[in-house]
Amino acid sequence: MADAIPFNRQFDAAPGEVVTLTPHLRRITSPNPSMFTFKGTNTYIVGHGKVGVVDPGPVSPEHAAAILGALKASGETVTHIIATHTHNDHSPGIAAIQAATGAPTYGFGPHGVGARRDWPFDSPEGGDKTFNPDHTVPDGGLIEGDGWTLEAIHTPGHISNHLCLALREDNVMLSGDHVMGWSTSIVSPPDGDMTQYMASLRKMLGRNETVYYPGHGGPIENPKPFVQAFIDHRLAREDQIRACLKAGPLTIPAMVATMYADVDPNLHRAAGRSVLSHLLGMWEQGEIACPDTPPGPNSTYSLSQ
Repeated sequence: MADAIPFNRQFDAAPGEVVTLTPHLRRITSPNPSMFTFKGTNTYIVGHGKVGVVDPGPVSPEHAAAILGALKASGETVTHIIATHTHNDHSPGIAAIQAATGAPTYGFGPHGVGARRDWPFDSPEGGDKTFNPDHTVPDGGLIEGDGWTLEAIHTPGHISNHLCLALREDNVMLSGDHVMGWSTSIVSPPDGDMTQYMASLRKMLGRNETVYYPGHGGPIENPKPFVQAFIDHRLAREDQIRACLKAGPLTIPAMVATMYADVDPNLHRAAGRSVLSHLLGMWEQGEIACPDTPPGPNSTYSLSQ
């Protein structure tokens, strides 16, 4: 494997606490901790007075009350509600904030809108199929508020409609689940796409924001080396797949048992989805063979001859 990613898992976030991060950015963490959400989903408040709310999180009356209560206490108005993407821990909470404020919603589009493949199998990832933004924001589009500007960067891979959001006034990035400081992202087909994910990581290397604020966990300072470490890590996973298949055809569970031997077995199913995504990309490139067309989670794989 490549050098270890320098994760930072120090994050003491009390649910409902409003934390000031930059002159134009505050954070409130939702009370939905898990092995996939870390300490909970981070909701961001952009601006002051007339504000944007990014990723209100899951359906949670407690979290919605914390967001609305904090803004009411400071006499502020919500003018924009924004989703980085449509997983169930990020966008379903939008409905409660919109019902309370009447503010319009923004996002790249509904669930699945950026997918380039239609594989005939399901993903265990929870997708919010109810969210359809009032305003779709393309790659490079701007969401402009009162004294603040978010530039949308379409970063498919973790999910096809994922946006990172550059807060121009502070030169920082809201990186959603694309780049997180505590863990790598799950890339789960069919909507998750490792080929797109790698391209989106490389896209981030061309950016110059100084700090990333992710959808879960704490900030990532000096983000370019961190993003490069993510790329190197994924390339090393593909080397592991090649090494596994040199011994002959294998299923995904057999590969996961070897590749993730040092990982909590409770995470092996999720790891298998990322291995599948690697395999699909390698199959498209002709490097991997499979008797099934198209290949899937239960297929047997081998190196192409």
